Amino acid sequence: MDVKSQVSAEEWETRVNLAAAYRLVAQFGWSDLIFTHISARVPGGDHHFLINPYGLMFDEVTASSLVKIDLEGRKVMESPYDINPAGFTIHSAIHAAREDAQCVLHVHSVNGIAVSAQRDGVLPLSQQSIFVLSSLGYHDYEGVALNEDEKPRLVADLGDKNFLMLRNHGLLTVAETIPDAFLFMYLFETTCMIQVRAQAGGGALTPVPQTIIDGAQAQAAAVTRGAGGHLAWPGLLRRLDRSDPSFRD
Repeated sequence: MDVKSQVSAEEWETRVNLAAAYRLVAQFGWSDLIFTHISARVPGGDHHFLINPYGLMFDEVTASSLVKIDLEGRKVMESPYDINPAGFTIHSAIHAAREDAQCVLHVHSVNGIAVSAQRDGVLPLSQQSIFVLSSLGYHDYEGVALNEDEKPRLVADLGDKNFLMLRNHGLLTVAETIPDAFLFMYLFETTCMIQVRAQAGGGALTPVPQTIIDGAQAQAAAVTRGAGGHLAWPGLLRRLDRSDPSFRD
């Protein structure tokens, strides 16, 4: 099926960027086989979303293979692929609650889960951490995300933030664009990796002062003229094009 000819130019661009995000998550080693998701809102007013086909590895996802669904996880466009409805539980809650949630990115990264199991969560130990801590929420583990009644608690814990640590579970970022959601996850996972390595060193740790964390958002805006994803994204796409441009298919 020629998906490109059946969708708008805006939707196709979203599909290409979302497929790229899946490939990059695989390249950076954050994927958990087939068991996490990145969702993106389809441009327009229909409240439709794109998500990965259930069963494809992240490095197999293409623009055409992404499945278009509604807020209930029902397919709204013909596709030979199914989705994991349980996987959309978290995403649908956030997309429904926040109009700015154009992309919701969730991973089960090893470092992220390690820190999510720590009682104190993210510590102010690195430059990366100050940007995470300036917009971070926590959600307690309630088991595999299958229950509808968990949604309001998850949405309340996220609030208006861009980073959510799912206790004993993983990491989640929310952004107005796919590039920003990916950059946020890069910062989130890197923060956790640095923390785990710093703790493993066994020495006394030096925390970043709260006054610096309080000014992190203003500092980021000054340096990147926004969240910063738009600056890194063209280079990341070039990286994918050099290794395997089939994500564009």
